[in-house]
Parts: sequence; C-alpha cells; structure tokens
Amino acid sequence: MAVHEIRIDPALPLRDEPGTGHNRWHPDIPPVVHCAPGDEVVMETRDAFDGQMGPDATLKTVEAPDLDVVHPLTGPVHVEGAQPGDLLEIELLEIVPDTYGYTVQVPGFGFLRDVFPDPFIVRWHLADGWATSDDLPGVRIPAAPFMGTIGLSPGHASLSRITAREQAALERGGFVLPPSPDGAVPTAVGPTGLRTIPPREQAGNVDIKQLGAGTRLYIPVDTPGALFSAGDAHFAQGDSEACGTAIEMRATLRVRFALHPGEAAAKGIRSPRFTRSDYWVAPAYAAPRRFYATTGMSVSRDGEVAAEDATLAARNALLEMISHLGERGWSAQQAYAICSVAVDLKVSQLVDVPSFLVSAFLPEDIFTG
Repeated sequence: MAVHEIRIDPALPLRDEPGTGHNRWHPDIPPVVHCAPGDEVVMETRDAFDGQMGPDATLKTVEAPDLDVVHPLTGPVHVEGAQPGDLLEIELLEIVPDTYGYTVQVPGFGFLRDVFPDPFIVRWHLADGWATSDDLPGVRIPAAPFMGTIGLSPGHASLSRITAREQAALERGGFVLPPSPDGAVPTAVGPTGLRTIPPREQAGNVDIKQLGAGTRLYIPVDTPGALFSAGDAHFAQGDSEACGTAIEMRATLRVRFALHPGEAAAKGIRSPRFTRSDYWVAPAYAAPRRFYATTGMSVSRDGEVAAEDATLAARNALLEMISHLGERGWSAQQAYAICSVAVDLKVSQLVDVPSFLVSAFLPEDIFTG
C-alpha cells in the first residue's frame, strides 16, 4: 500500500494553485495524482467559498460573493484500472477540521431565500470537538465532520446529457448555475464544465452528513480512472442545511480506495450508496434524547392544499421552528442559522390524503445557557 498526498497553501485561492484542484466537473481535467486500489490518499481541502468568508469577512462580502469560484475541489485522483461500469469504494478514514468555520446566509440562496433576503454571518471557533461563536452565544455544536462535496467526474456522454437536462430546468425557471468560463479552474473546461452546486449520479455536492470517517461510499464509475475529488468540508450540519451553508471549513481528508470491476453495470447501480458498521456520531447526537420539534403540512399559509408536496411541508416545519426560536430570544436570522447547522428534518407522513407531514427536530443539548 502506498500513501499519496495533495497539499495546498491555505492562504491561496484555487486560482493561484490550479495544480491542486478544480471547481468544475469535466472528464478532461488532468489528475493530480495516480493511485492503485488499496492505496491511501491524503487531501487538504479549501472551504466552499474559496477563502471569501474568512474571519475578516464583512456583510458586504456575504451580500455579493463570487459564486463562480465555489466549490474548490482537491483532485482529481486517478484510480488505476477503474473503467465505466465499475463501482468505486471510497473508505473515509479521517477528516481533520480546521480551527475556523462559518455559516452564511447569502441573499437569493438557501431554502427560505424569499423570507431571508439580507446577508448574515456566523463565525465559528472550532476546538476540542465543539463549534462555538460570539455570533450565537449560548450555543455549541458537537463535531461531526464530513465532506459536503465528494465524488467522481462524469464521462463525456453523461456531461452532455446532464448539461441538457439542467439547461431545460433553467429554462423552466429553476435555480441552476449553467456552465461558465468565469472563475473556472482549469480555465480550459470553463465553457463546458459542470458547476459543482447540485448532486448528480457520480455524487458531488451531496451534503450527506453521515459521510464522516468510518463510512464507505460507493459510486458508479463513468470515466476511465474514476477521477475522484473532494472539498467543501463541514464541521457539522443539520439535515436541512436550510440557509445553504453548514459550518463550512477547510479540512484534511484521508481516504482509501477499492475497486469492484463491472459491479455497477451488472447490478444497475446508477447513483451513490454508502454504508457503515457503527454509529456515525454518538447516539445522543444522532437521535437526541432531549429535543423540541415543530411540524409542517403541505398546506400553504392561505390554506391551499399542495397534495404530496414534501418541500412545502418541510418549509412550514422550518418556519415554525424559526418562530419557536424567536420565542426563546433569537433573532430570525440567528434562528435560521441554528436550523441550518443543528435541526433535523424527518418525513412523518407520506401517504395520508391530502397532505404530507414533516417534523423539524431541535436538539436541546446544543444550548449551554
């Protein structure tokens, strides 16, 4: 077994160290390292906004960030022998957090972007397994680090298919960032490279908080070498990541690869899967024993039923939780941030006519006062 390393200068944005990574998905991006199945790779990663939201960031920065540079990913890693139709197993061995993190509410972004049009930032101090902040006094969030964006490159055929379906979504009025050369690294793939915002068949910006150390992630290979990359690390996140950011940070990731030849094709595996053999965090935080929960139905505020609309039910559950936190003394923006990093959403009812029911769970143990 060999160990390979990709190190970065954390003081530099990706554009100043283009040999360490990329911020578009494209099969023509050259790999940074080559490894064999069974090898380990250590990867230092940048934060989601590529350094824009550092400790000195102002609300002016949050109000108008450069979205062309998100998410800077470290890689790609070429896995020898990997071919389309194979299944790549990524064993997540270790995720080491940085000491600084942030949660931001960017105008026009996030689940409740119409309700929260103003910029907001929470600066977190990360130490001893906890995140604390002067911007949210009385709150501490336990560490549960994971990579928000982790995945493989699509192949050329998938690149064309995905580009077409996302352009169609954009034309229907969806929230889509189409290919753009602005801010692209490497610049050569800017006009056609996929943006990193949505998750796709080869994973990407999945924001699955259970993808911490100890989890094995399985992704169908779509291009020779698989071309694995990762970034956008989170110290902790609620199920909702409601405002569009969790506790964002830099991190160091250590992974090991195994290859299952032909398994994705043979079994018809078309999207990521993952597994683990023990608790992903201490049970008290995975399923808090002390909590306060609000609920939301798929019924609009003016009383119109939107049958089987889980999005509306989740929205109403979160709005009720924000209202509850307001009763406890938090501003609406502080409450929105708390929801994004600590509140879990569970579908409580899917089948009863006429509406879905979603519950939002707030763990009481995050409060210190």
